[in-house]
Amino acid sequence: MPKLQPLVKILVAGLLFFAAGQPLSARSDAEGQLREDVEMLCSESFAGRSFHSGGTVLPSIMIARRFAEAGLAPLPTGRYQCFRDERGDCGRNVVGVLKGRSREMIVIGAYYDGLGRLEGRLYPGADANASGVAMMLQLAERLAAGPTLPKTLVFVAFDAHHAGCKGASAFLASLPQKPLLMLSLDTVGSSLAPVKRTVPDYLIALGGERWMSSLDAAAAPLGITMYYDYYGSRTFTDMFYRNSGDQKPFLDAGIPSVMFTSGITFHTNRTADTPATLNYPLLRRRTQVVAAWLRKLSWK
Repeated sequence: MPKLQPLVKILVAGLLFFAAGQPLSARSDAEGQLREDVEMLCSESFAGRSFHSGGTVLPSIMIARRFAEAGLAPLPTGRYQCFRDERGDCGRNVVGVLKGRSREMIVIGAYYDGLGRLEGRLYPGADANASGVAMMLQLAERLAAGPTLPKTLVFVAFDAHHAGCKGASAFLASLPQKPLLMLSLDTVGSSLAPVKRTVPDYLIALGGERWMSSLDAAAAPLGITMYYDYYGSRTFTDMFYRNSGDQKPFLDAGIPSVMFTSGITFHTNRTADTPATLNYPLLRRRTQVVAAWLRKLSWK
């Protein structure tokens, strides 16, 4: 029998994976679920989630299943939003909608594509950005399980982050109305690069100065210290907030955006960015901070 091409293999595996029909999430403990999600996204079967190799097919199926299990609605056009980049490669954003009492919209996004395999070596992309996807999935589950919020929350797993944030741009272009706010969950799982060595439990919210009071109030009960610039540097703050990341297309369109991150480490975008390097208890508390803030924000 002739060998199947890599993309065909991925598609066949994805169909089997999806057809199995078993819930992907059976854990009741939040920390364990975060770890499980990161490990799945970084598994060999997901091959580093490279956009250009078609490696985002399986992860997109996983994320779509989790959105459905949480009770999030699809778009009128379906769970996936497809687009093509200038090379003609097809990308797929995955969208889940938590309908509120109004059409006012807050977008919560995390990119799920990775570097894939380079020169035969797997780049797992645990912190960048399986951690952001895991946080987003848990936020969706937490908020969907609670009372209906006034504002509609739209959760988006962006494809093609590593191709110039094409997924974020395509999603924004498809929206019939401007969202009130966009949150970007980008590399949020590590504690290896604290802003201050004496403050190990932290979270950075670039663009969050406007909501400093409510963010600090959400973080304090969980022992998290919030920071609102990138390690005290205006140059690096502008570079990471204004000029890169999936919040950039939204900022360029005049939409307020907050980028949550725990900062770049010596593992970022390297083969060493593995699930074992993340701080899952801290990621769980960071997720709780963002969830509490979103609830409060939705009622304003």
